[in-house]
Amino acid sequence: MEELSLHILDLVQNSLGAGAGCIEIVIEENTDRDLFLVEIHDDGKGMSREFVERVLNPFTTTRTTRRVGLGLSLLEMATRQCNGGIEIDSELGRGTKVRAVFQHSHWDRAPLGNIKATLITIISANPLVRLVYRHRVNNRSFSLDTEEVITVLGDIPLNHMAVLDWLENYLSQELNELYGGG
Repeated sequence: MEELSLHILDLVQNSLGAGAGCIEIVIEENTDRDLFLVEIHDDGKGMSREFVERVLNPFTTTRTTRRVGLGLSLLEMATRQCNGGIEIDSELGRGTKVRAVFQHSHWDRAPLGNIKATLITIISANPLVRLVYRHRVNNRSFSLDTEEVITVLGDIPLNHMAVLDWLENYLSQELNELYGGG
């Protein structure tokens, strides 16, 4: 995949397919440590230890519509190309945590890409799922918790067009500040 945000979207789709009601996305960019980290935590159905041991094989999938599951294997390949790796921690009935580490400065590391569009896509398609987004760039940080937004909105759904417009503007502003543009 050309952007890490597409890997994130793929991992979130896996979480949703596993019945997650809460998904946390963590991104850490630390140029001093030359680290680019992506973590996805969910409270879905989890995987057995045996399945976790096989899940990076592209021919391991729970899908019935096709016999290939490329998402995690492509992410693992991307991390290894950038002096990193992937860790998967999962427990049946408790959820899954995927941790992908990249060398930040590596020339083969894909850019994060349009994370704002990825977040808006996740929120608009899954307004009842709690999404927690935490992003740190060196000494700056930003977080968004849709549960807090829902509390303020009351009966207005997260995928209402006015709410999505507000979220898009809010994310644009906050991400711009996160990268030092504000």
